[in-house]
Amino acid sequence: MINKLTIRKPNDMHVHFRDDDLLSIVVPETDKTYQNCIVMPNLVPPITSQKMAIDYLARIKKYIKKGLKPLMTLYLTENINTDDMINAFKNNIIVALKLYPQGATTNSEKGVKNFNNIFNILSSMEENDIPLLVHGEDTDKNIDIFDREKSFIDKHLSKIINSFPKLRIVLEHITTSDAVQFVKEQNNVAATITPHHLASNRNDMLVGGIRPHLYCLPILKRRSHQEALIKIATSGNKKFFLGTDSAPHDIKLKENNCGCAGVFNTVNSLEVLTQIFDQQNCLKNLERFVSTNSSNFYKLPKNDLKILLIKTDAAIEFRENLESDKISLKIYKPNFPVYWKIVN
Repeated sequence: MINKLTIRKPNDMHVHFRDDDLLSIVVPETDKTYQNCIVMPNLVPPITSQKMAIDYLARIKKYIKKGLKPLMTLYLTENINTDDMINAFKNNIIVALKLYPQGATTNSEKGVKNFNNIFNILSSMEENDIPLLVHGEDTDKNIDIFDREKSFIDKHLSKIINSFPKLRIVLEHITTSDAVQFVKEQNNVAATITPHHLASNRNDMLVGGIRPHLYCLPILKRRSHQEALIKIATSGNKKFFLGTDSAPHDIKLKENNCGCAGVFNTVNSLEVLTQIFDQQNCLKNLERFVSTNSSNFYKLPKNDLKILLIKTDAAIEFRENLESDKISLKIYKPNFPVYWKIVN
């Protein structure tokens, strides 16, 4: 039985830091565990230019003490300045662009409404090898919320891939067996998977009462989809890697009659993942999922720093909340005990 594990320090390839007061409490949590992270640009206003990305990075860096490297993105709009976008990528200010369908999730109001209007932008991205990160949900009101991912793949993503076969694409925070199979079949498409979509399903959110802190977009799906995610994540397949999609909202904004979508999981994300991989007898593949697969896809050097995890006899007691004078965040907890903890 393995009770100690040393791996390359992980990458979080999808994290929301938000801005202002939230930065001071959420950035240090990612800094504790991760070597690189890809920062989502859906602020108000969204990060749509090289200058905005530089300014946002400066605000983030104020709270980094342990060497975390934030990798910035731009928010794709139908009228984004392509010259500025290309310069930002060539100047190593950004690593990708993020596509939000209009109305799909938090602060997506400025997202893409007519996909035909971004094809010239996607052509420039393909030509300059700029990755496209996709929130893959169809926002058509006639589509059931549990079917939005598959509908987006069928209606929009397949068309993009066929039109731009050399464009590197990451389908973010996948939630279904349909997405798993689709990504496996493509040449230049990878996917992120979150800890909470691996550890929880819609029963955890809805049975016995609504649990608003498990409400996220894409929404948690049925157990069979959860099992497909676990199977592919723990397999070591190079096309799948970690993106926590840690998305903090103050408790007051979660526990009300229109709760915000987002799970805050950074605090214990690696420990939860290690437990899942241990349960599947796949600890040998943990480093691939949390570190090397994403480094390879984004053409980054493999992480040189290491992190040590040990398995304890008693389950770990995680904090309930992360708090400051102004903000209180509920920390994600799975419905099973976690015995792994980070030592360094």
